[in-house]
This record gives sequence, C-alpha cells and structure tokens, in this order.
Amino acid sequence: MKIFSESHKTVFVVDHCPYMAESCRQHVEFDMLVKNRTQGIIPLAPISKSLWTCSVESSMEYCRIMYDIFPFKKLVNFIVSDSGAHVLNSWTQEDQNLQELMAALAAVGPPNPRADPECCSILHGLVAAVETLCKITEYQHEARTLLMENAERVGNRGRIICITNAKSDSHVRMLEDCVQETIHEHNKLAANSDHLMQIQKCELVLIHTYPVGEDSLVSDRPKKELSPVLTSEVHSVRAGRHLATKLNILVQQHFDLASTTITNIPMKEEQHANTSANYDVELLHHKDAHVDFLKSGLNELSEQDFFFSFNCGTISLYSFKSVFSSISELHYCTGAYRISPVDVNSRPSSCLTNFLLNGRSVLLEQPRKSGSKVISHMLSSHGGEIFLHVLSSSRSILEDPPSISEGCGGRVTDYRITDFGEFMRENRLTPFLDPRYKIDGSLEVPLERAKDQLEKHTRYWPMIISQTTIFNMQAVVPLASVIVKESLTEEDVLNCQKTIYNLVDMERKNDPLPISTVGTRGKGPKRDEQYRIMWNELETLVRAHINNSEKHQRVLECLMACRSKPPEEEERKKRGRKREDKEDKSEKAVKDYEQEKSWQDSERLKGILERGKEELAEAEIIKDSPDSPEPPNKKPLVEMDETPQVEKSKGPVSLLSLWSNRINTANSRKHQEFAGRLNSVNNRAELYQHLKEENGMETTENGKASRQ
Repeated sequence: MKIFSESHKTVFVVDHCPYMAESCRQHVEFDMLVKNRTQGIIPLAPISKSLWTCSVESSMEYCRIMYDIFPFKKLVNFIVSDSGAHVLNSWTQEDQNLQELMAALAAVGPPNPRADPECCSILHGLVAAVETLCKITEYQHEARTLLMENAERVGNRGRIICITNAKSDSHVRMLEDCVQETIHEHNKLAANSDHLMQIQKCELVLIHTYPVGEDSLVSDRPKKELSPVLTSEVHSVRAGRHLATKLNILVQQHFDLASTTITNIPMKEEQHANTSANYDVELLHHKDAHVDFLKSGLNELSEQDFFFSFNCGTISLYSFKSVFSSISELHYCTGAYRISPVDVNSRPSSCLTNFLLNGRSVLLEQPRKSGSKVISHMLSSHGGEIFLHVLSSSRSILEDPPSISEGCGGRVTDYRITDFGEFMRENRLTPFLDPRYKIDGSLEVPLERAKDQLEKHTRYWPMIISQTTIFNMQAVVPLASVIVKESLTEEDVLNCQKTIYNLVDMERKNDPLPISTVGTRGKGPKRDEQYRIMWNELETLVRAHINNSEKHQRVLECLMACRSKPPEEEERKKRGRKREDKEDKSEKAVKDYEQEKSWQDSERLKGILERGKEELAEAEIIKDSPDSPEPPNKKPLVEMDETPQVEKSKGPVSLLSLWSNRINTANSRKHQEFAGRLNSVNNRAELYQHLKEENGMETTENGKASRQ
C-alpha cells in the first residue's frame, strides 16, 4: 500500500472573527531607528500587532520553511473562517507559493472589529478543511492511475492546523467533536465518488492564541487519539514572538527537520568598516543530514556541540566552523539537502545567502574531543537553490576495503575469521516454502524466526581469539554447538554432560589449556587459574541460554555440580600448587649453579691457553739465539680435570670474592710455585733446614725440632 503521510496535505484554518482584531499587547518601537531626531519633536508611540497579524505572519513563516525545503509533494491549503469559509488556494502545484498566498490574504484584509461576532465561527473553516482533505491531489491521482485496478491502495492522510482564540476547554472539545463528525460524513460521500478519497488519518492541531499579559482559558494537551481516524493536540500560546516560536517548533516536528548553526562567520561592521565581527546563522534542513554523526557515535563530539531541544526529539543544534572557498572542488558527498534560514531577514543570513548564490562554497568543520577537526559538511548552491552537502568523513566505499587480518586501526589482529565464516554458513537465509505454526497456533513469520535464531547464536560469541578459551578447545565443541538450540533432546543433554565430565577429567590430569598469552609477561596464569577462567566462561555460555527450555537447566545443574569440588580435591589442588612452587625454585637454583659453573670453567680454560701461548713464545726466542743452551724440558699442559677446583662457598658469594678468586687463579698459573710454599705446613715454611741437619736436629710437625 502506497501511503501518503500526513505531511503531504496541510490545511491552515485561521480565525477571521472580530475578536482576532484585538491587540496582542506586545509593543514594537516604531521610531527607534531614527538617528538624528530634532529637539522638541515628540517621538512616535510604539505600536502593537493584532492577533490576526501575528497568526498570519507565523503561518506564512511555517509555509516559507516548508516550501524552501520541500518545493514538491508537500502541499498547503489556506482557509480563512468568519461568517463563512474562504478557501484561498487549491492543491495544484501552481498555487503552492508564498506570492499567491500573500496576495489572497491581502485581498481578504484584517478582521472587522465592529462585525457581529454571533455570525462568525471557526466551525465554517474546519468543515471546509475536512472537505478539502477529501479532494485528490495531482500526486495522488498519478499514483492511482499507475495502479489502475488497485487504486484503492493509495492512502489519503492529512493535517489540519487551526489558529483561533478559544473560550474554554469545553469549546475546544466541541471543535474536536465537530471535526470528527464531519470526517465521518464526508468519508461516506467519498466512498461513492470517483473524485474524492476517504480520509484514513487526520491530525488536528488546535492553537489557542491570546494577548500577552492575560491568563489562558485553555490548557495544553499532548497528542491524543480521539478515533481510529482522528488524533488531536492542543497548544495554548501567547501571541507575538511566542506564537512564531511555537510554529517554528511544529514545522520541525511535522517534517522531520533539524537545525544547523554556522558559527564564526566574519562580517564587516557598518559603523567600523575596517573591523569585522563573527556572527552565527541558523539553518533548517532534513534531519537525515545528521544521521552519519548519530551512527558514528556522539562521543567524538564535545558537549557544547550537541544538545537536544526540549520540544522535539530531533537534534536542534550543530556547531561548525565555516571555511570559505572560492574554488570549485569535487568532494565525495553522501547526501544533499535543501536548507532554509530561520531568520531570513537578518543581515548575517542575507550575506551568507548572497555569498552562496554567487557561486561560492562554505566548508563546515566539526570539532572533536581530541582537539582535531574534520570537514563534515559543505554549503553550495545549484540552480539558484542552496543545499547542505554531507561529506564523507570516513573511508570511501569506492576504495578497497581493508583486510580483516590487518586489524581495526592496527590494534586487533586475532579475529575468529574461520569461526565467523562457519557462523555465516549456519545462519544463511533460505526460501520458506511451507508455512509453520507456533505452539499457540499462530502463524510463524519466517523473518522473525530468522532474527530469533540469530539472536540465540550471538548471545555469547567472542569475536577475538584471545578473549575466549572454550571456543579454542575442541573438547567443548559438542556442548557449544547444541546449547544454542531452542530445545534439546535427551541425546543432546547426554552429550553436554559427557563434555563437562571430559573437562573435569582434563583438570584432574592437569592437561594444558589453549590460554592466550598475548600482552602478558612471564609464563602467564597458573594451571588452576586457567581452569578457573575456562569454567567461568563455560558457565557464562550456558547461563545465556538457560531460559530456552528445562533441559538447558539440567545442563547448567550438571555444570555447577562438577564445579563444586569436594574438600579432598581442594587439598590436592593446594598440594599441587606447593609442588609447582618448589619445582620452580629448584629449577631456578639449578640454573644459577650451571651459569656459575660454566663461567668458572671458561675462565680456567682461558688461563691455561694464555699460559701455553707465553711458554711457546719464550721457546721460540731461545731457539733463535745461536749461543743459547738447550731449553729445559717443559712441563706438559695440565688437563682441565687435573686443575684444582675452587671450593664453592656456602651461602651467597660477594662480587669481591668472585673477582679475588679469579685473579688468584690466573696469577698462580703464570709462575712456578715457590718450593718453600709447596713444602710448608699450615702455610709455615722452616728456614735454614740444612743448618739444623748439620747440628743433628730434625724437623717435626708444627715446626717443633727434636734432637736425635
């Protein structure tokens, strides 16, 4: 069914009764712009607009914004109601412009305050509005012609905006009842006519306006459904600028508009031609121009760049910095939307509009929290119309996509690519031929069933290898593949229990687990910590599907029973941890001893080689001399095993002791040991032994002599 939304047809009904000629009591200084006032001349008194003038100006501003952004397919019909209904234009495209409406309103003129108020009523205009909504527009006629036999599939919806001065809440309810009865009657007439269409949905917006300073007799009321065809809402607004602000908010709500404020526009001051000041210009456009930022996330923007209007749900302000460009450049654009200035008569808006219509462009920068800026939008004119272009601030779809193995931004590289491919194969969409019915007898929608299956399969599905343990274990595959089902069979429950028992057996045997150590130092978590992580993750997976059926609950109960170990099991775990700690300490001690021993052996070998080189050099020098005697027989090199071992000290050895032992060992190999030191007892050598022998004395132990 091709539905035309309520925004396709908008009917304005403006009250033209005598009470609308009353002043709005919001004064405007008429003589404030006179610069050189002659002394003695009394200034002109301030003026105030009537309720009729405020209503016409506000409704014309509503139409101006709508025509600027939607020049086609959004139509307005204007009706003035007093003693009768005066329809000022039709649904044809030729009548859809401000010039036609302003000329028709000028012909109507202001309301006559001396007319009889009993003869005037807003009901005439509301009845004419319903009748106008039943008429077919050019676009609806074209759609019905294309569908031919199925012409009834074209929808007819519309909106009525009534600006009046109601007397009370009961008066408002009477107006709503009148519209509801009129729609019911005209739908009966349209059902038997080829030139009329039944109203399928109508929105009634009643705006009660009253002078500034008075109390409102009508209370506001949000949108309320009065019948399947009619919804109504009531706004009580003071006249003047308050009424204009209200209609500005309503046009944003009715046509899904958003606001963009262009800041820091340099302009020269009239009083000081050599100086310039920065101004802001607010523009209205379709809210789709902000969709890319909502998708990318608001955390990239600073807080002052975003805030939401309290009256409408759309984004009401973007802050940008303007960059003026006179060069026709090609930018990758993802969308273009017509704009309309909020304050069209202001000097900054006029200057910006003329600047753009002269062929220039304005690039808009978006500030980010990090301090950087990105060019996100561009203002440019085409064919005399100004468009807001949305520039792509991310990778273009025309470029080659990045390889998934490279990682997102170079940070993640261990995606479960193979598992994801298998996941896609398991969740492919296929033609749904035979209808299926649910347990309650209702027809099962294939798309909803596919969404439900996809939701079940992704309740717990880590995307990165290093973030999961169970999906890297082949032993968990039987459980992980069936736990996502909507219902389990007895065989499935038995397979899940076997999988859990196998994991318990693996833990008892202390088998290693595929724990990722990326980004960690050392050996990583201990074995019991690895199994604790594995059990926690397995419990998370099972709990995600616990509500599917009662048999899923049985699987969880089996898992929890296996996790709760008996006391002797915990004691065995503690002993295992202590044994691992002792093994680690012993391995460290052995490693330190081997390093020290290898260092001493290398030093000993180095000393022996140096000593051999010196002796060879001395032998060559002696042989080269002709008068030199034959060198004495050299002592053979001592084998490494025959060298005296340096006694290892018990306890820690200081660096000084190590260095002294090394020096003493090296020096002892460079000379022949003193004979007295070799024959000494307790490092004490007896002097003049031959004299004592001649005197008949013998040396005994400890250096004590005895006479023979």
